[in-house]
Amino acid sequence: MTLPCMTPGRASPLGATYDGAGVNFAVFSAHATKITVCLFTEDGSRERHRLDLEQRDGDIWYGYVAGLAPGQHYGLRADGPYAPEYGHRFNVNKLLLDPYARQLTGHPVWDDALMGYAVGDRDGDLSFDVRDSAPFMPRCVVDDPKPFDHGATPPLRTPMTDTVIYEAHVKGLTQTMPGVTDAGTFAGLASEPVLEHLSSLGVTAIELLPAQAFINDRFLVQKGLVNYWGYQTIGFFAPEPRYLSIGQIADFQQMVRRFHAAGIEVLMDVVYNHSGESDELGPTLSFRGLDNASYYRLAEGGRGYINDTGTGNTLNVQHPMVRQMILDSLRYWVEVMGVDGFRFDLCATLGRTDSGFDPGAAIFKAIGRDPVLSEVKLIAEPWDIGPGGYQLGAFPPLFSEWNDKYRDGVRRFWRGDAGEAPALAAYITGSAAQFDHSGRAATSSINLLTAHDGFTLGDVVSYVGRHNHANGEDNRDGHGENYSDNMGVEGPTTDPDIIAARARRRRAMMATLLVSQGTPMILGGDEIGNSQSGNNNAYAQDNETGWVNWADLDTEFLHFARRLVALRQDLPVLRQDRFLHGQPSADGVRDLIWRREDASEMTDGDWHDGDRKLLIAEVRMAAGQSRPTPDAHAALLVFNSGTKAQIILPDVEDDKQWWRRLDSGLATFDEIALNGTVTVGPSSVLVCELK
Repeated sequence: MTLPCMTPGRASPLGATYDGAGVNFAVFSAHATKITVCLFTEDGSRERHRLDLEQRDGDIWYGYVAGLAPGQHYGLRADGPYAPEYGHRFNVNKLLLDPYARQLTGHPVWDDALMGYAVGDRDGDLSFDVRDSAPFMPRCVVDDPKPFDHGATPPLRTPMTDTVIYEAHVKGLTQTMPGVTDAGTFAGLASEPVLEHLSSLGVTAIELLPAQAFINDRFLVQKGLVNYWGYQTIGFFAPEPRYLSIGQIADFQQMVRRFHAAGIEVLMDVVYNHSGESDELGPTLSFRGLDNASYYRLAEGGRGYINDTGTGNTLNVQHPMVRQMILDSLRYWVEVMGVDGFRFDLCATLGRTDSGFDPGAAIFKAIGRDPVLSEVKLIAEPWDIGPGGYQLGAFPPLFSEWNDKYRDGVRRFWRGDAGEAPALAAYITGSAAQFDHSGRAATSSINLLTAHDGFTLGDVVSYVGRHNHANGEDNRDGHGENYSDNMGVEGPTTDPDIIAARARRRRAMMATLLVSQGTPMILGGDEIGNSQSGNNNAYAQDNETGWVNWADLDTEFLHFARRLVALRQDLPVLRQDRFLHGQPSADGVRDLIWRREDASEMTDGDWHDGDRKLLIAEVRMAAGQSRPTPDAHAALLVFNSGTKAQIILPDVEDDKQWWRRLDSGLATFDEIALNGTVTVGPSSVLVCELK
């Protein structure tokens, strides 16, 4: 048997690249003195060879090994100075994951040997641990780069005006869903029951919670819990191993192809703001051991980490090679894995420079110039916990943004809080105060009532306080203010009046979401009344709390949600790409008129009336739409969070009439011609179309 040997290779591309005859390895490190590739047996159990990367081009170490093939298990080791006080934490005893690895075999098994320092030593992280971490580390796997056949269908590129996003967890959505085989995997997510459900609901894009390889935090494992959500990424190119049913990255690719065939785009929640290696007392798994001083933003002196993310570390996006890794990763998921866009976790971190957040940061400019990335959907979570971390509305035009002001304002209005009508008026018309600048579209606001982080919609109307005791943090974690209301009883109840009131408010809130300008996002499970029993931070609950409960499916609300999405798609006036400012519309009438109950226009006194619970908007198509519609009918939107009210319909031309399209209080979509005075029930949304 011929022993493998390292021969001259290429400095690009980074990672392990199979060319049909062998594998080229290329690794970045600016401060290492030696980089070694470790080759393992076929089952990954035993390290067989260590081969040094002897060629170097600048900070790229590289070499070629003939005879290696896809499926080869490997890892890296890096030698260099161990000087934490100067930012260097090299430890050749630690097996490291290749940052560009396309596949991982599993997850680290927690042991003190994973630490670069000697746990318990009086010198803390300044000490040096000599134990080999390989027995406790997963392996990287060389993948086969053959182009995957995503089918003859080109990318869907659904316009944002037509987009309805559905946020879901790979396992949580599928674990108890009837008829799903391979539950908890990419294959299960793309199974017929899921596709049929999403297609019948009418959503156009599924947004996956983190699906890149992540770790289970040690403190969670010690409590008998796991990292369920996945916001501790350790491999930006590798799909999460626990979601692979056949152990091949083709699982993910086939999932995308099935979604595309159903007309549904796939968006990924990606976490490029930090890694799963935590702070100076965390494990040495990859980036820390390869070049700590380059990959991370370090505190003054180098020993500690800047923690703008609240997870212990912050990736150094200003470093050109870290930025290249992020861009390479994004392109990989689009070009090879087939995804249609990304939601960037704590995106303010990516735009933070030494002088603060910069909407013109290098990473944003690079994405905007990239011919691949500039064509996909880009969604920012516009905050982190760093200085000046709240940046809602500050991102460049290619980005849309999660709008927490919309979420909180809508909840407050329907809870009946005083003085919320003006805020609701702003939010249902696209949050122009935040987004109408720099040529941004009205779809820039990602409108949401709920998300993975927080209460479900069912819990928003059933609980006042959080109930997170199962997380093992004495109920101190999660949002403290949820703008929720239990209608008189905390949690489940058999009182028919409370049950009816909760259902009415859920319908009103979901209707508000689907008739608002902007891009709506539905939390997976909300459409069937899913509850997390008041847990508003189920990040560690890989159990019945975190999973969608299909056994208690609310069929009436599901039917209502389906009709709502269909109504939005049927009325282009509800989903425009231009902001409404009361200017001449496509048919010559002002595109936005705020009405009183008597059909006259709102006055300053009305806007400053803190007791106002009724809001009426007459909406038309704004001029200059990028996708003009041949029929520019108007819509009358009525939001009533108070008691039953009477309104007078605005006058119309002789050949036109108002037609009721929705009454959420009655849960009806029957089209009825209306004239004169109309009754609007309590906690109700009324939608009328002029035609």
